[in-house]
Amino acid sequence: MLKTLAYKAHQHIVLAAAPTPNGDVPNPNPKAPGELTNKVDTVLGILAWVGTAAGVAGVLITGAMMAISMRRGEGSEHMGRLGMVLGGCVLVASAGPVVTFVFG
Repeated sequence: MLKTLAYKAHQHIVLAAAPTPNGDVPNPNPKAPGELTNKVDTVLGILAWVGTAAGVAGVLITGAMMAISMRRGEGSEHMGRLGMVLGGCVLVASAGPVVTFVFG
């Protein structure tokens, strides 16, 4: 049984390392196709706009809630929420440059 297992493993290794008919090992192009790149850029652009709009909406909603709470005398409760919304805005705004710096 061990001999059969070793034979099958050797056979798969040999098949995986087999060269092409002209003797060269294939070397695929590392760049993505242009059509795919354009579609991904479009989707990322839309997501960036949605993230920006969500951040603006979050700041406006939090501000409105703070104004209503101030009238009731409970204004300090929403400062933590405003900090989280502003942190999310910074994260969305800095995502593109950070990825470009790391991978570009």
